[in-house]
Amino acid sequence: MRAELSRFRALRPLFAGRASRSEQEPGFTPAAVAVVCVPDPDAILLIRRAERAGDPWSGQMGLPGGRMSPGDADLLATAIRETEEELGLRLDPAHLVGALDDLTPRTVLLPRIVVRPHLFLLDARPPLRLNHEVAAAHWIDLAAFHGPGVYGEWDVPALDRTGRFPGYRLQEGIVWGMTERILTPLLQEVGM
Repeated sequence: MRAELSRFRALRPLFAGRASRSEQEPGFTPAAVAVVCVPDPDAILLIRRAERAGDPWSGQMGLPGGRMSPGDADLLATAIRETEEELGLRLDPAHLVGALDDLTPRTVLLPRIVVRPHLFLLDARPPLRLNHEVAAAHWIDLAAFHGPGVYGEWDVPALDRTGRFPGYRLQEGIVWGMTERILTPLLQEVGM
């Protein structure tokens, strides 16, 4: 077994029988994202959302996902459906490691949603087919998150203004907001 793969594999026992902290907020729409991890070297799949008028996450770095649809059996089904729609990547529930804690936006300027992240571990980097909602997709090596000067507070334009937020300044863009709040505890779990 490669040392790189063991970082992610070490998460499986941590998630066995673990229940994610659920944030059931009245009036909030349930949503889900997929945190897709691969070995050789260890990497996490991030997307850059397409620039779209009226989309509060337009152009941002993030994770594939979206709001729950009436046809979704649960939030895992939402994460799987959204990932396939956005990236042409069909996730198998057998690759699910577990669910992370639910999150809500920290500003009232964003839609009222509750997001459940689902962690998937694949054996290899599959081919991707981006739809109109995704401008780019990147496999980000774990080591990139811990380079000198990568994590800090950055000026980020969002919602017709600029604010200073914690995040990761990567070559592909700044990872901040809910995506940063999802990835930081995960990166701590894998010892990065």
